[in-house]
Amino acid sequence: MNDLVHHEQLSGPRGERVLVRRSARRRRTVSITRRDGDIVVAIPASFSARQERDWARKMVDQMVAREARSTPARRSDAELMRMAREVSEAHLGGRAHPASVTWSTRQNTRWGSCTPADGTIRLSHHLQGMPDYVVRSVMMHELVHLLVPGHGPEFKALMAAYPQAEKAQGFLDGVSWAKNMPPLDGDDVEETAGES
Repeated sequence: MNDLVHHEQLSGPRGERVLVRRSARRRRTVSITRRDGDIVVAIPASFSARQERDWARKMVDQMVAREARSTPARRSDAELMRMAREVSEAHLGGRAHPASVTWSTRQNTRWGSCTPADGTIRLSHHLQGMPDYVVRSVMMHELVHLLVPGHGPEFKALMAAYPQAEKAQGFLDGVSWAKNMPPLDGDDVEETAGES
């Protein structure tokens, strides 16, 4: 009875499949979670087809609303360039002058990269929605690379000018560690079927 069934009339906010799991052990609660790129809605086995459809839609709508509230608006590339100028001015005396700063969907194993020869900086799209001080720290790191190759003493001295660099690195280390961890069962969102 715990088999997952694809709910074909509904998809997630990013086009994910919505799978429904009927459970004989559930009596009144409905839950939703993300698993392996899909959205899983768990419902009581006693639900009718109509209740299944209504609850699946309600739970997906709630998930979309919750995620929209918790995800800040995406900064544009123009805003990233403004940020680069601000960070350079505030912490490097305005010495770093990138030619361009853009988001990159190809940065999946690094937070950012820089090509000093042409002055381009690319930040991983995974930084979108992270705290400002974290994005600024990665920006600072790449700006320093416009001035200094490698990560030697001169690089470290310039990086030390950004006061939240260590805090930001701790945040990024935590994110990297968490990405390799399985989701906790407590991350599910659950609602009682009798509630609206």
